[in-house]
Amino acid sequence: MARQSKMVWNTPNILTIMRLLLIPVFCVLMIKDKMTASLVVFLVAGATDLLDGYLARKQNEITAFGKLMDPLADKLMVLCLMIGLTVKNIIPLPAFIILIVKEAIMGAGTLFLLKRNKVVYSKPIGKIAQFTLFVALVLCFFHADFNRMGFPLHLYLLWLGVALAIVSLFYYMDLNLKDALFPPKPKDH
Repeated sequence: MARQSKMVWNTPNILTIMRLLLIPVFCVLMIKDKMTASLVVFLVAGATDLLDGYLARKQNEITAFGKLMDPLADKLMVLCLMIGLTVKNIIPLPAFIILIVKEAIMGAGTLFLLKRNKVVYSKPIGKIAQFTLFVALVLCFFHADFNRMGFPLHLYLLWLGVALAIVSLFYYMDLNLKDALFPPKPKDH
């Protein structure tokens, strides 16, 4: 039991827990319209995400807790930001709905696969989609500037991220769920 406890309390997992604790701080700042402060918290959370993944691999401290909680912390932070930006009419409601449906499908699929002892790792298309959405969401903090210029870059990148997220969902479903739901038939020799 002590070994398992030590595995949870490593630097990457502490950074993940820190990111989870930043979520309510971020939400309060968004609600109070403290946009610069909420952007700083969002960027700090993003930095801890990069750092914890790097440290987990470098120090060989990958744990079941980290595999589960790291993506959960990321999804919750992005979800809170998207809710805030949607409520403030900075991002369009359809983009938010598409991404929520996509995440719900992936979450259900991940739980389904976990029950079959299959852990799903992110693939390059998912990482590209996530990065594009991250950049778009950061740029949303500067939406007024882009709108004044008549070039809403934040929205163009957001919709590109939505499209990539949909592609990654189909890739995920084809790669992971197809074989779990419809196992290949054994070949006759």
